[in-house]
Amino acid sequence: MKGLFWPVKAYGWLFGALLSFLPLSSFAASALELAQIHANRAVGSLAMYRGEGQQKPDAARLENDLAALASAYQRQGERTPELEASYLELVKQIRLGMTFGPEEEDMPWRYPEDLSKALRDFLMSAHQLAQSTPESVVPVQVEYLAMQYLYRSYIGSFETARDAPDIYLGQDERLLVPAIDQVLASAAADSGLNKLKVRWAYLRTALNDMNSQSNALESVSGRPFAPITVGRHSRSLTDQWVSIKENQE
Repeated sequence: MKGLFWPVKAYGWLFGALLSFLPLSSFAASALELAQIHANRAVGSLAMYRGEGQQKPDAARLENDLAALASAYQRQGERTPELEASYLELVKQIRLGMTFGPEEEDMPWRYPEDLSKALRDFLMSAHQLAQSTPESVVPVQVEYLAMQYLYRSYIGSFETARDAPDIYLGQDERLLVPAIDQVLASAAADSGLNKLKVRWAYLRTALNDMNSQSNALESVSGRPFAPITVGRHSRSLTDQWVSIKENQE
């Protein structure tokens, strides 16, 4: 019996040895991209929780987002001190935001700046480690835009990373929507991503109406913002995108 099981153990050892030579990024990128997705969702959910009168379903959604963020973060094997510190600060700021009353005057005037900085710092640390491709970063970009939309709808203008104009963190709908368009346009017909084009067509219309270039918190069209609908559609699109890519691996 010992001789019968030896080859299985040997091959298992060999497989483990081969895995040890693969770059860490081949495992870590997915967790880091998921962490960025859930970080954006959590901040968007906090904005909705405050803007919709601190309803229990919105609080539950925010708690679920924080749990998903924690899960993705724990899956990440390589953590720099910057990533660790920025993660803790982001969670701290989100938890702090849940303690303020529902009215605008209940929130310290510096809090939106502190919250946006905490999110940018975490996203930057995660992005620098993720080594994303133009395709794999699309769900992150969609959620970043959705977060900006919800933030603008309920709190005010979100300050992007002005010192990083060449990556998604320093961009808004004027650059990110065309970038996402390009990835979807170049997707192979059998990639599964074509199924997302209808949902993206709705989302891109709403996101392009965000009017980020203006300090006035009004849409380009003059229509009211639709944060609940945008949040729902963005989550559905990114969930489907991640599922499609996972099934292809």
